[in-house]
Amino acid sequence: MKLRRPRPFLTATISGALVLGALAGCSTAAAETTSSTSSTGTTTTTISDVATTTDDALADNEDYTDLAALADETWDTSDETTVSLDGDGATVSGDGATADGSTVTISAPGTYRISGTLDDGQVVVSSEADGLVRLVLDGADITSSTGSAIAVTQADDVSVVLADGSSNSLTDAATYEDTSEDAPNAALFSADSMVISGTGSLDVTGNANDGIASKDGLVIAGGDITVTAVDDGVRGKDFLVVTGGTLDVDAEDDGLKADNEDSTNDDGETVGYAALLGGTVTVASGDDGVHAESDLVIDGATVTVSESVEGLEGAHILVASGTVDVTSSDDGFNAAGGTSTTTDGAATTDDTATDTGTAQDSAAQPPADGEAPTGGEPPTSGTMPDGQPPQGGDGGGGAGGGGGMPGEAAGDFSLVITGGDVTVDAGGDGLDSNGTLTVSGGDVTVFGPTDGGNGTLDSAGALTVDGGTLLAVGTSSMLQTPGDGSEGWVAATFDTLVAGTELTVVDSNGNVVAEVTLTKDTQSVVLASADLTTGDTYTVQADGAEVTSVTAGEAG
Repeated sequence: MKLRRPRPFLTATISGALVLGALAGCSTAAAETTSSTSSTGTTTTTISDVATTTDDALADNEDYTDLAALADETWDTSDETTVSLDGDGATVSGDGATADGSTVTISAPGTYRISGTLDDGQVVVSSEADGLVRLVLDGADITSSTGSAIAVTQADDVSVVLADGSSNSLTDAATYEDTSEDAPNAALFSADSMVISGTGSLDVTGNANDGIASKDGLVIAGGDITVTAVDDGVRGKDFLVVTGGTLDVDAEDDGLKADNEDSTNDDGETVGYAALLGGTVTVASGDDGVHAESDLVIDGATVTVSESVEGLEGAHILVASGTVDVTSSDDGFNAAGGTSTTTDGAATTDDTATDTGTAQDSAAQPPADGEAPTGGEPPTSGTMPDGQPPQGGDGGGGAGGGGGMPGEAAGDFSLVITGGDVTVDAGGDGLDSNGTLTVSGGDVTVFGPTDGGNGTLDSAGALTVDGGTLLAVGTSSMLQTPGDGSEGWVAATFDTLVAGTELTVVDSNGNVVAEVTLTKDTQSVVLASADLTTGDTYTVQADGAEVTSVTAGEAG
């Protein structure tokens, strides 16, 4: 994809084929506030201003920084306890740990350097005293036939350090002996907060459930980590934060997940959030690529979701910087969760029915997350779907209006992009918010769906583009365009253009404003950029031939 100014500027290459010609700067102005509310019985939700910086987004969340700081602590190696693994047994040199056959038990705070191979055994941490338990994996290869390879059942905090130059491997059992509610359920498991750091490598295989899991907070600060799991790949309950390292996850369910559904902890701090603040994260998942029950923040990380049902999902999603490339069979980004209410008073739970634009018929029911919509047929090429477009507050204008199921109220959800390079290839909605959708910076490219039951852009509330660049191509069904407060934009629908076509948007002087090579059949384009002037005429071309002309600020 390429976006160009009509005058010469230095260009920059973005993930794949998108090239931006020094377009609009990254504004971080607050998103437009939608004043609508939704209620379910005794609970009323008011849509408020959304966070546009990482500090604001995480201000009310449970603090992760003290845990992350443990990764930077140094220690005296002469105080280490050495754990040497040897086939079906182990030896311990130092205090705080014992070996009983193939089980090593660590019972006190301290630093433990673990090396060697354990063919069928476990390292168990059960430390009641206050203080850090530091596990230095230095060429450790642990396999268990009964449960977790490493199981932290009790500790103050846990730091797992991957020693410089080391290669480590953890493999759990396919069936656990202890399947009680609070029992360990991951190859690397901690009942308490855990941070993983270092420069070594770690290969984790979760044969029964998750690969890496913490029932408290989890921070990944370093290391070259590969996770394969039959359920979730990497899971932190209260929070999951990545600040560095390389993380490659292949999971049959969610790739990365923060799954505390309590909303807040005992101190009133938000829990169930995920923050990718550095490092490189690659995910192939059978469900969500990255899932957060509350906030999902990306700032400075390189995130690639190569396979998913829904790529990135959270109640409030913020992309502030970094590179994000998402491929999904359903929604690429999905800001959803909790409950909202339709105008007839029927409550819908967004965790199980979050798609906000999946049918033309007002009597149709929204599909469950990750399921293909039913009952919606794509419109004839070059035509808009029958009936009135769904309305959703004061979002979108022109043909689109607000997204969402007809009659569905906007909820307290938000999708905000203030910077970074974002590319989405979605089989369902490309960018989907059950509340507001705001782009105020960065370069965003969306390859949307080809069927008529989804929209390339879909917000139940306001859709605002007041900075950066947004280029969205896909189906003409449920076309949504930027609303009040947005920069210049053009929108056009046309007869189907096949994959491989070079689509360009040209101004009245013949200058190419944007161009993109289509990766799938396409019936529409929406382009928002500071280079577009409301009221001016722009021409859409396919392989150099005119397709249609449109006026900026009006739906074509």
